[in-house]
Formats: sequence, structure tokens, C-alpha cells
Amino acid sequence: MFRTKRSVLVRRLWRSRVPGGKEEEEAAAGESGAPVAEAEARAPACGGGCGCCPGKAGRGGRASAGAEAELKALIHAVLKRLKERQLEELLHAVESRGGARTPCLLLPAKTDSRLGQHWYPLPILLCKVFRWPDLRHCSEVKRLCCCEFYSKAHPELVCCNPHHLSRLCELECPPPPYSRYSMDFLKPSDCPDSVPSSTETGRTNRLAPGRLSDSQVLQEPGDRSHWCVVAYWEEKTRVGRLYSVQEPSLDIFYDLPQGNGFCLGQLNSENKSQLVQKVRGKIGYGVQLTREVDGVWVYNRSSYPIFIKSATLDNPDSRMLLVHKVFPGFSIKAFDYEKAYSLQRPNDHEFMQQPWTGFTVQISFVKGWGQCYTRQFISSCPCWLEVILNNR
Repeated sequence: MFRTKRSVLVRRLWRSRVPGGKEEEEAAAGESGAPVAEAEARAPACGGGCGCCPGKAGRGGRASAGAEAELKALIHAVLKRLKERQLEELLHAVESRGGARTPCLLLPAKTDSRLGQHWYPLPILLCKVFRWPDLRHCSEVKRLCCCEFYSKAHPELVCCNPHHLSRLCELECPPPPYSRYSMDFLKPSDCPDSVPSSTETGRTNRLAPGRLSDSQVLQEPGDRSHWCVVAYWEEKTRVGRLYSVQEPSLDIFYDLPQGNGFCLGQLNSENKSQLVQKVRGKIGYGVQLTREVDGVWVYNRSSYPIFIKSATLDNPDSRMLLVHKVFPGFSIKAFDYEKAYSLQRPNDHEFMQQPWTGFTVQISFVKGWGQCYTRQFISSCPCWLEVILNNR
């Protein structure tokens, strides 16, 4: 018997779902007579116990036959509402893991679906099926700038493309002790012409005289053409020139289908370290930087965790900075301008005339750093970024 194209698309989409999460395990535990507490014990801990994310994309076991059948019937009912072109676009988004540019999947906004004991809006339901099985509420996700509904709402339609959403990082879970750093480096440097750049001590570093053009990019008075510049480092060596960012959003990647932005794979690196080459190959889709009204957001598009340190991620009264682990598919507000200006003492004229390393965000791919790591400082990490924000 020949299958129609539509049925083939639906079948491929169902096979592309992620394994069941906590909710389906609870259903399976209930049917088999096992205590729910045992199912909860098997569920992943908050952020893997070492980060700021409420959970990684589920890798749990399959649900019971009853829960699986209920989910399959529900998803098939949702997919039947889609046109064949929409099914193709959804499949393209899911199979490319968000790497391909796909349009919004527009469905009625007021249509909720019941799964188990809970009702879910369609965007959350599709995210549970194709990205995060443990997702519970719309407050746990954030729209990406590629979505038409990123900055506007429609009374009748909503985008249900699961890769137009990211999972929000929660900072309630304290990172482990290895990630603590002194905040003494927030003090102004003695040299007014220096350029913020990370070193092993975390203090301001002076770039070599041959980098005058880079310095001019950062220090041009009143220049608002860029909101940040990005430097890519491999261990203690900067690779390539500073990348000036004018657009509200920037993709930084090594290998991204239809990629448009800062391609690290095109830089000429002389580092022959096997670890650097291995990590470089894992950068993949990389990260996305977005300047928004409330600050600068970082979205982890890669398949591996990233590690972030920023002066505004932690309590202003704290004397220590924390390095935060961000899992794939999660977003974090890496920099808050309002908090930064309050830390900068805006009434101090002398302070304002000097560079301040608090307007720098550090991002390491795959590998973390800290007191309990062999890498004590970020300059020991194989591949990392320095995002220097324009505070003019």
C-alpha cells in the first residue's frame, strides 16, 4: 500500500521526537504500580547539578505504552491541522535542529491541548515533543529574534515553530564552588587608553602596539555605529581581528547551514593543539548574541554547554563573580545595562573617563574554568569569546 506524502511527513516527524521526560515517566510509573517518587529520582537534576538551567533536553527512557499512545494520538491530531507545506517546514526545522532558517508555523492562538493531567498551548506542546520533554509552562521559554512574533503579539495566531523558542536559564540554583571569582577586577584601570581584554588575572590587558586599528574601533569617542565588538581566542592567543557588531543580533558559529555572521571556521588559526582542534569542531552552530531592551542575551545554539561570566549575572553586593553553565537550547541574559551602570558609579567623573572591564562578557565553548578545574583561568580554555560592549 502506497503512503501519501503527507502521511510520510507525519511519520518522519513522529520519529524525530525526543525521548520522553519526567511527566511520561510518572505516567509509566503509575501504570506499573511503581511509586512516583522513584520516577522523580530518575529525572535529571536541576541543570545537571552544575549550572543555571532548570534541566537539559530529556534523554529519559520511553514512556509506557498507554502514555506513548496518548501522545501519538494527540500529536497526530495537531499535525493533521497543518498544510503539507507547513509539515515540510516543521520537519526541516526539527531535522536541522534549528540550524536552517525556517519560517513561522502559524496556528490558532487559543487552541490548547490536553496531555495527561495538564493543558498546554500548542507552542509549548510542540516544544515538549521535539525539544524539551520536561517543559511545563510558557514562562520557561523565550522567543528568538528570528520569529515574526519576537516583538509583537497577534490576537488570533501564534508561531508554533519549536526552534523559534529557547529555554530560559534560571539563576536560583547556585553554581558549584569552582566558578567563583573575585570582583576586584571591576576597579578602573590606571591607563585611560587601554582596551579591555581578558588575561589570566582577570584584570585589564593592553593590546600590542600593532593593534591600533582595533583600539580605534573600541575607543572612538561618541561612536554608536556598533553596540559591541567580539574577539575570538584560542587559549592565550587571539585569532583574527575584532568583529564589530552593528545589527541587533549576531550568530557566532563554526559550521552553520545558511550561516550569516561571525564564522570562526573561516579564521586562520595556527594552533595545532589536539584539544583546541577537538573543541573547535564541537562549536557547530555556536551562539547567538542579541541586544534587547533589557540587555544582551546569549542563546546556545550548539550541541554542547557553554560557560559565561559577566559582572551583571550576580548579586551587586557580592564580592565574587560566578561562571554559569548554559546547556544547549537555553538562553541567558548575559548582560544588564541598567545594573552595569549602577555598578559603574555614574556620578564619578574620573571613573567614567576610564575603561571598565564590567562591560565585558566572557564565553567559553565546551570547557569550563575555575578553581576545581585544571583550567584556572579562561585564557586556558581551548576556544572562547570576549564580548566587549559599547557603553557610550
